[in-house]
Amino acid sequence: MEENAKCNGVVDGYFDLSKKVIEFDPPLYKQRYHFVKDLVNRHNTKKVADLGCGDNTLLWMLKIHSRAELLVGVDINESRLRYSWDKLSPSWGNHLSPRDLDLTVTLYVGSAVERDSRLRGFDLITCIELIEHLNSEDLARFPEVVFGYFSPTMIVISTPNSEFNPLFPLDNALRDLDHKFEWNRMQFQTWALDVANRYNYSVEFTGVGEPPAGAENVGYCTQIGIFWKNEAKATESCISEQDGEHAYKLLYTVLYPSLQQEKVRKFVVLNEVYREVYIMRRRFIRILIPMDDSEFNNSEDSDASETEFKDRFVGPPAFTEAQKAEFRLLGPAFTEAEKTEFVLLGPAFTEAEKTNIVNSPKPFCVGNEFCVPLERLLAYPKVNRICDNIEMLRTYIADTVTLSSDGSTMKVEIPDHDDY
Repeated sequence: MEENAKCNGVVDGYFDLSKKVIEFDPPLYKQRYHFVKDLVNRHNTKKVADLGCGDNTLLWMLKIHSRAELLVGVDINESRLRYSWDKLSPSWGNHLSPRDLDLTVTLYVGSAVERDSRLRGFDLITCIELIEHLNSEDLARFPEVVFGYFSPTMIVISTPNSEFNPLFPLDNALRDLDHKFEWNRMQFQTWALDVANRYNYSVEFTGVGEPPAGAENVGYCTQIGIFWKNEAKATESCISEQDGEHAYKLLYTVLYPSLQQEKVRKFVVLNEVYREVYIMRRRFIRILIPMDDSEFNNSEDSDASETEFKDRFVGPPAFTEAQKAEFRLLGPAFTEAEKTEFVLLGPAFTEAEKTNIVNSPKPFCVGNEFCVPLERLLAYPKVNRICDNIEMLRTYIADTVTLSSDGSTMKVEIPDHDDY
């Protein structure tokens, strides 16, 4: 049973059985996963495989890592993989805010002691609470496969520290009925140093799950070995020696949307363009709506005549510096409700971004059409990040939006006030 169990026994849960129960906060399984996540973040690992991935919680945590390009989970329990693969599927939010780099997530059914060439050359392979589930025969094969054949740059192995067990009210000598053994620190370190020496790795030891006060001598509840490959890079001949060896069954694979993909870039640009045009048009309509005398007298522009107020929006408006400061991104001051809506519709801009937007060509009205110059849209940082120039922006939106005859302006209708 090669899986990362969350609550297999008293160690990972919160049980009020006796005064000897130790409560870990956060729970021990989360501490193990966060340990790996922090390691991945520190070293910017791109390709990670989790052997004995269980319910895929670790992969789920790692998929938000911006530099990750390939995440692979392997487990012998196919039904559990099927039950939990949904958490690895891209969400709608992944499409609205896609990654910068491609990320592929793949699940295989297979054993950690089977060779599969698709797991060769990874940056990191994790074996979280795995080796204690292996019988003596599989444990003997484990180093040959993981260290010798897969040969990743880094390997993380965690396993229970049996010296901690007397602190638990265990009915069994082992923490889980499926455990074949549990090592003390000397046993684990002896095994790890021998494996590291055989396969040209260095190893350092640490752990998670601090012991309670007065019991510091037992060490961490979970002991961890971090193995680093001494060679800078495996030779090409070694990597391709048995290139076609596929022992694992492919169960699931998905490619996350990213800005490396043309259709995703187009979707993001269109979404951002529509959103910003909607915001600008809405503010315009607020000002263009006819006001009675009392509304006008209470408006923020009460010093100006109503004619002057409306004339400001006949053709491209010319804003004074004071008006720019007041309207910022084109529009009067927000109500509290509108401030909340703006937070939901788009991010706050830096002062430099605001200045760039304000200094770009202004939107204007022609008849019942609201017109936004493409230069204005290109000034918005999310659009500008994807589109290098006006021509690229025009290419992404031309077949979806209405453009002016010269292609320099996007046009949308101004709805009737009653409809709006």
